[in-house]
Amino acid sequence: MRAFAVLLVCLILVVPINCAGESGVNEGTSLEGTSIQDIAYPSEASAGEVFGLTVMLSDEASTNGTTVSWITQICVNSGVCYAPVNNSMTLDEEGGSWEGTIIPDETVTYVNWRIEMNWEDGNTTGVPETGFGWKVWSDCWFDSGSWGGSDQECINESSSQGDSEESPGLLDEYALEFTALAIGAGVSILAITTAGLMGRRD
Repeated sequence: MRAFAVLLVCLILVVPINCAGESGVNEGTSLEGTSIQDIAYPSEASAGEVFGLTVMLSDEASTNGTTVSWITQICVNSGVCYAPVNNSMTLDEEGGSWEGTIIPDETVTYVNWRIEMNWEDGNTTGVPETGFGWKVWSDCWFDSGSWGGSDQECINESSSQGDSEESPGLLDEYALEFTALAIGAGVSILAITTAGLMGRRD
């Protein structure tokens, strides 16, 4: 048992903590089994420009008084993610699609969102049920120490500014890394303590 606990400590110290998706890669959740027939949105978010979402519901959901909300979260190049915002959506003139728009921050890294359907009986269904189901990266993002996106002028300008001063988000990355190390150290100490107790019981 003591050998197993020591091995566990070694694994904790060696394996990096990485819960984020791949930088620059958009993400989307499946609509299968939901009342959403289709959605449409841009492949990139641009700072200070309109970012729109269109949601097409199934025939059943469209005719029973269901309304749609768009819950967004904007993360910026400093490494900060703002609190989620509930954005109302409006039904188009034909009554078949719900539309909404936001304007991302000037230093947007990516936009997270989920969709909520508000039923006539007062119940709400989230897609997905928890967390965010979609992520769209900006055309000028900074993440994990690297710049990316299609706006090369913005990238060149932003990265050149980083040569003379701390790059946006770098301090936040250091803070996150320190936090991860602190958590790992705490878990390691707990494992070592457990190993000692096991040794005494043996």
